[in-house]
Amino acid sequence: MARKPWSFKEDRRLMELAKSSTSLEEAAKQLGRSPDTIKRMALRLGLALKPKAGKKG
Repeated sequence: MARKPWSFKEDRRLMELAKSSTSLEEAAKQLGRSPDTIKRMALRLGLALKPKAGKKG
């Protein structure tokens, strides 16, 4: 499957989601991308996304 390039709008949306403490899985769902892709882009943008709510270590 070919990669879909990220748009500036998607970057901004990911920043908003991270700021509002959205989970990685929820951000992936909202942006229509895989959690791994969201994690990589968040790292690239210097953002922190929490793992799925309810997971305790």
